[in-house]
Amino acid sequence: MSSKSTNKSNCSRSSSAGSKQNVRVVAQTPIDAKLHVDFEESKRLFDYSTSIDFNISSSTSNVPSSSVSAYLQKMQRGSLIQPFGCLIAVDEQNFTILAYSENAPEMLDLAPHAVPSIEQQEALTSGCDVRTLFRSPGSTALQKAANFGEVNLLNPILVHCKTSGKPFYAILHRTDAGLVIDLEPVNPADVPVTAAGALKSYKLAAKAISRLQSLPSGNISLLYDVLVKEVSDLTGYDRVMVYKFHEDEHGEVVAESCKPDLEPYLGLNYPATDIPQASRFLFMKNKFRMICDCFAQPVKVIQDKGLAQPLSLCGSMLRSPHGCHAQYMANMGSIASLVMSVTINEDDDEMDSEQEKGRKLWGLVVCHHSSPRFVPFPLRYACEFLIQVFGVQINKEVELAAQMRKKHILQTQTVLCDMLLRDSPVGIVTQSPNVMDLVKCDGAALYYRHKFWLLGVTPTEAQIRDIADWLLEYHGGSTGLSTDSLMEAGYPDASVLGEAVCGMAAVRITAKDFLFWFRSHTAKEIKWGGAKHDPDDKDDGRKMHPRSSFKAFLEVVKWRSLPWEDVEMDAIHSLELIFRGFLQDEVADESKMILTVPSVDDRIQRVDELRIVTNEMVHLIETAAVPIFAVDSSGNINGWNSKAAELTGLTVEHAYGMPFTDLVEDDSIDIVKNMLSLALEGDSGIYLLNLLLIG
Repeated sequence: MSSKSTNKSNCSRSSSAGSKQNVRVVAQTPIDAKLHVDFEESKRLFDYSTSIDFNISSSTSNVPSSSVSAYLQKMQRGSLIQPFGCLIAVDEQNFTILAYSENAPEMLDLAPHAVPSIEQQEALTSGCDVRTLFRSPGSTALQKAANFGEVNLLNPILVHCKTSGKPFYAILHRTDAGLVIDLEPVNPADVPVTAAGALKSYKLAAKAISRLQSLPSGNISLLYDVLVKEVSDLTGYDRVMVYKFHEDEHGEVVAESCKPDLEPYLGLNYPATDIPQASRFLFMKNKFRMICDCFAQPVKVIQDKGLAQPLSLCGSMLRSPHGCHAQYMANMGSIASLVMSVTINEDDDEMDSEQEKGRKLWGLVVCHHSSPRFVPFPLRYACEFLIQVFGVQINKEVELAAQMRKKHILQTQTVLCDMLLRDSPVGIVTQSPNVMDLVKCDGAALYYRHKFWLLGVTPTEAQIRDIADWLLEYHGGSTGLSTDSLMEAGYPDASVLGEAVCGMAAVRITAKDFLFWFRSHTAKEIKWGGAKHDPDDKDDGRKMHPRSSFKAFLEVVKWRSLPWEDVEMDAIHSLELIFRGFLQDEVADESKMILTVPSVDDRIQRVDELRIVTNEMVHLIETAAVPIFAVDSSGNINGWNSKAAELTGLTVEHAYGMPFTDLVEDDSIDIVKNMLSLALEGDSGIYLLNLLLIG
């Protein structure tokens, strides 16, 4: 059986988080598109659970690129809006109308009379000046806004219809076509606010923000619970949930506040397809998504024929839900919803773009209501303040947890390394702590000199030997393999191992010896959050519903473990290199006692091993988060990693061969020369240098 390469397995050190995210998006989007096509084609006959299972397990190469393009076009440029407001798009230069929603004339009191006179012209058409539709203060404010860089900072702009004086909030954003204006009616009972009234919105959320900020650190569950309670009090929705995205893109309800008569969703996990990648992209562009009535008939957007493509509605609050999502809402009895995105700092040091300024989507705050519900702009703005503070608090908790995890790994690593130095290699599996304490796993094994040491839940000795042979045959060019699904990685007997062993991280410590870590299936890790959460419930799995989504999720992860995190793989690879160094020292000590002449095959094998380790070290250096360079005996640069290039602005091509002292400030040249001289003699030290930054 050939070795399959998937985004679920890595044959070397973990790739950057940004790269892995891009791979997941590329892999997931065709699956999302296929699910959407299935729904559109079958409608009432649509079997959600079967489609989920098929799409997850099938190759995405079967999905035509045209289907993916059409799906993304419909998600972002669907030409339909919700009827709680109206939309107008204008040219920023002359304010002529490029597009408008069909309900705009009536909503803005511009519809012609029942018996129009001969002279009467249509009041709203493409090409007319949008400023003529509103009274002077509002039209002047719109004109000033067009000259402002961050136009969203001026939202909302209060405008009044020229004919009736009816007030609207004009909420502006820019697109590739021009300026898009969402117009939401202002409730006569409410006191209208403008951008200058942002302070009022902040005051609405001030107490909730204060409560969040006063919570002790280190208790993220309490943070979740307080947030859902505060959002529920502010907005009045029947159900408020915190929905967290995991490393493999699946989601989990980690907190919930709901009415007593509603079925709890706390603890439910969902496949990645429940929140499509296209929707996640939109949540990064527009932090809020409000659906007032999923049963409401959408309104068509009419646009000028001169526009090259349908108007982008990515930034519009009015964008209509696509049929698949509306059906999902209806199935769970949710008529209205409000979704707010929670973003945190990207934890990848190798961002390959400036998208969202290094932010990533951590999760969502999701509100559901059993009847139509509209939240006016000032209250949405207040919620935005609250969610921003929540994101800051989450960011602190995530960083704290990462620091604690790294500290634990470092401490365990130190003890294991000490064992290697003092005792035989088997000490790391026979003593305490052992290799199972290094990373989260269900079992571990050492296969060394044809002997086995097994810990926890592992395959049998014969199965481990078979896995080792498979690794040597199909991954012989690498020092190891990490995967959350041995079945998807192509191991022929993965089904024989069952649910007990799904994920594996393996490193090669000699030519034929391995150190293994094993994980059981993900479903084992799921904690049920309510009495009704019974996996044996016999509801209609054909429908799109949280319960059927959860069952689909359990089916999807039956042969998959939790993914291996970057910090875990870094710890494993570090131990691997130390282990290899120890064994090389051990071999060197033995060679002093017994003089042997290695065979040609042995020498070739050692050259291969050296090549593999060298490649591994080169990769570690190249992907390091700190600048690393090397110089030859003349002091000329002959090694220069990407971080050094990034910080100095000097490319590898320009750096190679250059005297290192050319990059040093004059007051540090003597120190550098002395440092290089000592280093060439085998000495080491830490020095503070002032380097010149290029470019």
